[in-house]
This record gives sequence, C-alpha cells and structure tokens, in this order.
Amino acid sequence: MALQPPFFGKRDPDPAAARRAQTMAQLNAHGAPSSPVTGGSTAPNAFADAPAPAARPAGAASHEAQQPQGGSKLTVGPNIKLKGVEITDCDTLVVEGMVEATMDSRLMQIAECGAFKGSACIDIAEIHGNFDGDLTVRDKLMIYATGKITGKVRYGKLVIEEGGQLSGEVIFGTVADKARPASVQRAGLQVA
Repeated sequence: MALQPPFFGKRDPDPAAARRAQTMAQLNAHGAPSSPVTGGSTAPNAFADAPAPAARPAGAASHEAQQPQGGSKLTVGPNIKLKGVEITDCDTLVVEGMVEATMDSRLMQIAECGAFKGSACIDIAEIHGNFDGDLTVRDKLMIYATGKITGKVRYGKLVIEEGGQLSGEVIFGTVADKARPASVQRAGLQVA
C-alpha cells in the first residue's frame, strides 16, 4: 500500500509561482500598478502582461518634490502609541497615531487623526492633526484646516489654512537664524 501525504489534495507550492509573485511585488514597489498573482498557471513571461506605469499628474510631481528620495521613513499608524523615545536618523516621520518623543528630522507629516507631543526640530512640517510642545521648523510650517499647534513654535516660513489653529509662543526665525545676526553685529561693534 502506498503512503499518501497527511493532507489530501495539498500540493507543494510551485517554486516558479513564488518567484513570479516575488518579482511582481518588487516591480510593484517601484511604481507599477499591482495585479493579483495566483499560484495557478500564468503566461510564461509575467513582465509581458504587466501594464506600463501610468503618467502622474502635475500636482503629484510637485508633492513628490517635498518627499525625500530613498530616505528613511517612519510611519506610526492609526491606533499606535509611541511614547518616551528619541527619534534619530529619520528623514520622514508620518504620524497617524500618537507619538510622545523628541526628534530631529527633515519632514514631519501629522495626519488628521495623528498627534505629536514633545520636541521636534525639522525642515518641513505638514500639520493636519495636533502638535503640543516645542516645535522648530527650519524651512516651512504648514498648518491645514484641521491642524492645531500649541506650545513654543519657531519657524522660517508659515502657511496657515483657514481653520488651522496656532497658540502659544510664536517666534519668526529659527535658532540658526538668530545666531548669524548676533555674530555679525558683534563683529561690527568690534571693528567700529
């Protein structure tokens, strides 16, 4: 009598299908539209069936200019609470949950449902949710209609959409901007 596998009808996974699925996942990570890949029979060349990437609208290109290319990105998803940490070496922080931390980054995006409490020193901030604490934005601070910032805020450029809220100590210019004029003034006093 021949021995049968313990699970009737179960087959070993097709290694070629697994490779195709992995290749399609890598292709999709680089901007190609996703299509379902199954373990059944497919065309011999999976790339021939893949449609070409769609053209992006002009508005998307300008938004992508703000996104770092190949930089490190940390996303704190909805219903996630990250507390008592120092975030370092992060190019982009996306907050959809709750973060209580100190950080130095290039770009911070707080979603409508997101909240950040603590201290942040960043280049560009897009606030749709809540920020409470000490915020230094070296370049551009954008507060959208649903955004609310409380605490001590220093900024280079400021954009507030109608409905956005900003309260606390608000100072134009960052710490680096303040250091430059002071040294220039002192040098001018010594020379004169």
